[in-house]
Amino acid sequence: MELRQLQHMVALAEEQHFTRAAQRVNIVQSALSTSIRQLEAELEAQLFVRSTRQVRLTAAGKLFLDKAKVALAAIADARDAVAALQGLRRGTLSIGTMQSLPAFLDLPALIEEFHTRHPEIEVRLSQGASSGLLTQVRNGRLDIAFVPVTEPAEDVATTMIACEALVVVCAPEHLLAGRVNVPLTELRTQPFVDFEPDWGTRKLVDRGFMEAGIERRIAFEVNDLETLLELVRRGMGIALLPEIVAQSRRPALGIAELAEPEICWELVVAYAAAGTPPLAIDEAPRAFLALLDEIRSV
Repeated sequence: MELRQLQHMVALAEEQHFTRAAQRVNIVQSALSTSIRQLEAELEAQLFVRSTRQVRLTAAGKLFLDKAKVALAAIADARDAVAALQGLRRGTLSIGTMQSLPAFLDLPALIEEFHTRHPEIEVRLSQGASSGLLTQVRNGRLDIAFVPVTEPAEDVATTMIACEALVVVCAPEHLLAGRVNVPLTELRTQPFVDFEPDWGTRKLVDRGFMEAGIERRIAFEVNDLETLLELVRRGMGIALLPEIVAQSRRPALGIAELAEPEICWELVVAYAAAGTPPLAIDEAPRAFLALLDEIRSV
């Protein structure tokens, strides 16, 4: 039995709805369902009665809920005691991030608040491609990384920050600007401005076209968002970007919505899996993640 399973069970019991509970614990609904099923299998007892409209506790679920809350409270108290003892009086926190993060999270403000609370912790920040950032989390060079993911990350834990549909961005006068339900097949003849192959967004777009059996023409490969957007604005090609990034650049850019099925872009914060360094021995990453959760819940 894992701590996260207790957290998932309590969230579902209190929300009585899988979608709301999944949003509360920042995982997808299918992962929450799997976690609950595994917990029930381990306990050899059904905790919830599921219907099309409602999720409610069984008698066993009510009993387990009380015990789960006690256990979670005890763990929280233990963490608080350790943090108080250590006081976060020294150490470093290394953070990696993608370039377009400001559209989703005000990282400078988050770092400022962390520094205010823990002034003795030295914060280091670096930017890079998602694959390189995840590698640095795995080998301990980074404590935390904000990255887009195209498939489950191995050997690291993740918490979802945002989930966005990709949209077409183009010059304002482009024929695609303002359109909706644009099929991928209509983009096969368009020149693309895209990131280099090891970038997370590029991998996601490549996979979307590959699964649709469509070849596309990449005219420009860049390694920073601003160059990509400027080339698109000047009519040198189109690009696929998360909707919130595209909307923030209007009216300098035109936007077109893709037809179903959507290509969904997920942003996560990645960190060392439980029980492995640095989280097992360093409170700074844990405190930063707690602050992130606090700010996002406001």
